[in-house]
Amino acid sequence: MQTRTGFAASNSLDIAYEDMGNPDDPAVLTIMGLSAQMTLWPNEFCERIVDMGFRVIRFDNRDIGLSTKMDAMRIQGSALLRLLRTGLGAPSTVPYTLLDMTADAIGLLDYLDIDRVHVVGASMGGMIAQILSGLYPDRVLSTAIIFSSTNEAFLPPPDPRALIPLMKGPGPGASREEIVRHSANTRRIIGSPAYPTPMDELLETAGQMYDRNYCPAGALRQMAAVTGTGSLRRYTTQIAGPTVVVHGRADRLMRPTGGKAVARAAKNSRLHLIDGMGHDLPRPLWDEILGELSSNFGRV
Repeated sequence: MQTRTGFAASNSLDIAYEDMGNPDDPAVLTIMGLSAQMTLWPNEFCERIVDMGFRVIRFDNRDIGLSTKMDAMRIQGSALLRLLRTGLGAPSTVPYTLLDMTADAIGLLDYLDIDRVHVVGASMGGMIAQILSGLYPDRVLSTAIIFSSTNEAFLPPPDPRALIPLMKGPGPGASREEIVRHSANTRRIIGSPAYPTPMDELLETAGQMYDRNYCPAGALRQMAAVTGTGSLRRYTTQIAGPTVVVHGRADRLMRPTGGKAVARAAKNSRLHLIDGMGHDLPRPLWDEILGELSSNFGRV
């Protein structure tokens, strides 16, 4: 398989990316979620999209993986207050917002000289995808939103048992082993109860992510971007192209009401709920998820 890697000069940042498949095929831009490096789009998952006849681009959002870290930026104010304001659909003052992260993605497309793409976003990446598709309809062929939300007012909040591990790490001075185990345990907590990933696989992935890059401060800034941007509904209602919303009925971190809100707001959307699925991409569900993506690509 043809694979190209590099760093895109985008929005005054260096965005690490991987570009898979034939450059002449229609492009699919995959956007990962909070604190998630691009490698959490599994290689085989991406390869199967390439096998459908598409070019797949995955990348590290700012502040994570190999992309530029925003170390000069400091988060001010209370994280709890930002969460409360998010529950009301209200923005907060934060170092950067999801709009800035959307500009990073557009800059990556410009760098790669790609005019139009199919956009696939997961979790926070699904939020960025909503903004991108709403603000730049001329750049988007179709949109797929996986376990995400509009962050509009009065949506049910995450289950604290799923949210707290994301917000609270293993503590300062933790060893590599402690950090890797915390990451694996967190992914198990938020994952799909009907399709649990084996712990040895979770530990292997967590170790690979740690060795590739570990930046807890960047993850906190990304969390501030999610809670500080406010309601996304004004962008989601502007999405013009075919849209599919995939969400797990068992997602405790981003409850199914979030996916339903996206589907209500996006005019040309289909909602696909999956029993037993949580906040991950379990291999037994790939056929179903990829089938939904393929069907949505074909609606263009």
